[in-house]
Amino acid sequence: MKLPHKAHVAIVDGEHFVLMRNEGQIFEPKLAKAEKPDLTATNFSAGVKHQDDIGQRHGNTDLNELAHGAAAAEWLNAKCIANDIEQLVVVADPKTLGEMRRHYHSELEKRLVGEIGKTMTQEPTERIEKAIAEA
Repeated sequence: MKLPHKAHVAIVDGEHFVLMRNEGQIFEPKLAKAEKPDLTATNFSAGVKHQDDIGQRHGNTDLNELAHGAAAAEWLNAKCIANDIEQLVVVADPKTLGEMRRHYHSELEKRLVGEIGKTMTQEPTERIEKAIAEA
């Protein structure tokens, strides 16, 4: 994946959110930590979608994790609307990424360079850079 110089990279899962910035070249990303937002999960709208008996019995649905993904999307929306983020790549586990997509604002969608559906929050920066370059 091409990662433009100075593009932001949001690395998200159901509990963690880190915003990084590409200080490298388009095909050789070098990520530097930009921010670690402190989110308050308040949007539990995923609960309507995930109230099936099977998901609840098997513990496949954690509304707190989905609410964290929604909060991350809302935070990114605000930054895009305020023109603080010009280009963005979202790296998130598939469940969180799916929930985030439900909350993307049109301004965020315009600035979205790419998405990677993979859990990378606990990975070292070098592995994240490699995953982006190979995507």
